[in-house]
Amino acid sequence: MFDNILVVCAGNICRSPTAEYVLKDKLVGKSINVSSAGLTALEGKEADSLAKDLANSRNIDMSAHQGRQITSSLVSKNSLILVMEQRHLQDLCARYPEARGKTFLLGKWLGDKEIPDPYRQSREAFEHVFELIDSACSAWQKYL
Repeated sequence: MFDNILVVCAGNICRSPTAEYVLKDKLVGKSINVSSAGLTALEGKEADSLAKDLANSRNIDMSAHQGRQITSSLVSKNSLILVMEQRHLQDLCARYPEARGKTFLLGKWLGDKEIPDPYRQSREAFEHVFELIDSACSAWQKYL
């Protein structure tokens, strides 16, 4: 059983916070902690305004989010780590070998689909990414 889940992307302002809050929403009632961090985090930054707007339109409030950098402490504390891209998985496991075996693509159950970075792109790009994240989180639900 997974009790602590960490969602990781690069800057921790678009994809990983979106996935964190979507997953929290889908896991209401389960005693699973979900948090997020970035490999090159924009520490202390709010979630991207487009990401927040899309989440708000689905009654998901991301206003409390503040970007944070991944650390060895976060890696060891979490029983499951979900990343957006294959290169995130490789980078994370190279930095923190102890992450190997508990780190997977968020899109694992969607045929190992990667979630592209919408940062500084159009609203349509953010909508596409939100839908991918929502589908991936739904797919993970039955394993959590």
